[in-house]
Amino acid sequence: MKKVLIISYYWPPAGGIAVQRCLKFAKYLREYGWEPIIHTPENSTLLKTKIWEPYNLFKFITGKKKEERIHNVFLEEDEPTFAHKLSIWIRGNIFIPDARKFWIRPSVNNIIKFVEENHVDALFTNGPPQSNHMIAYGVKRKLGIPWHADFQDPWTQVDYFPQLMLNPVSMMIHKVMEQRVFKNADKVTICSKTWKDDLESIGAKDVGLIVWGYDEDDFKDIKVELSPKFTLSHYGSLGPDRNAKTLWNALSILVKEDPQFKCDLEIELAGFIGYSITKEIESLGLKNNLVLFTHLNRRETLERMHRSQVLLLILNDMPNVNGRLPGKLFEYLAARRPILVIGPDESDASEIIHGVNAGYTCGFNDLEKTVATVRDLYAKFKQGNLLPSENDISQYSNRNLTKKLADFLDQIVNEKTSK
Repeated sequence: MKKVLIISYYWPPAGGIAVQRCLKFAKYLREYGWEPIIHTPENSTLLKTKIWEPYNLFKFITGKKKEERIHNVFLEEDEPTFAHKLSIWIRGNIFIPDARKFWIRPSVNNIIKFVEENHVDALFTNGPPQSNHMIAYGVKRKLGIPWHADFQDPWTQVDYFPQLMLNPVSMMIHKVMEQRVFKNADKVTICSKTWKDDLESIGAKDVGLIVWGYDEDDFKDIKVELSPKFTLSHYGSLGPDRNAKTLWNALSILVKEDPQFKCDLEIELAGFIGYSITKEIESLGLKNNLVLFTHLNRRETLERMHRSQVLLLILNDMPNVNGRLPGKLFEYLAARRPILVIGPDESDASEIIHGVNAGYTCGFNDLEKTVATVRDLYAKFKQGNLLPSENDISQYSNRNLTKKLADFLDQIVNEKTSK
């Protein structure tokens, strides 16, 4: 087998959706002639490089306790304190490209030493964190190994990038690093069609598309009964840019319209949920309909997806929303429950869902359509007819998506040997 060295910051036992992309690629690559070797900060298969991370510094600056969990700084909703603003400024202007920058140099040295003693045919990196790409850039410059750079989120085009408070010099450094990836990687891929076009608009060449996916094995033994409630469920963080105000208002209207709807409705939110979101839901008279889960493990999440009547996909209300394809979308498809997208009709997420007849889309501010859609879903629920599409979704399986990756790896290795 050919060997690919996967450089990934996220790896089990770490949790969260970010782990799944490289993990599932590694699981299926052997079926297509590639043996994965994993390089991570901790608990790696063969390679491990220690990393100093500035979490304690961030906690010190913001006054958090050492044991407190750190969420994405852009999920914060209280009036930003000076300390919070300072921490964001440091994140954007000192820790370039990101807070994992201290992993770059030792990883480059360790990987070069490893590759000089062990044959490796290709490198694969996934970002963010974009430090992964800079590690591969350093190795590629030294050894010339074919390199595939994959983006699950863009770099300078990501939605939160303008919030980093970058000075002109820092902005320039970010863009220079990004261009180094575009110019030196033998293949660049990203997870959505719109973002593929965006990357190509700033200099990336012939960007490939590998969307997120679902793993059939994760869904084989899940057998749960549907909730007796009319459950609208969302799994994952909800910050200020994902506050579906129009949806909450629509539910409030329907509750006032139909007492039975109020008895049947259950809004299930799992993950970090911003304070303003729960406050708004409660202010609309829906407090008793709201069920919160601060943490569910992966198995529990998948089981609850199967149990829910309707799965909510609330997109970021940000300029680049059309390219936002949350990883959970594909697991929603595999759970075979109807999906309600809150976001633009022209978004990639909406296109995928309507392409397999798996759900509905309501715009961020379209109250009339949202009320009508939820009313229709509720009527089907009462009739016992709230059924998902059984259309073929196999193109989104991790196994088939990994074949696309293997084909790209074969391509860049063959191009090198033919030179």
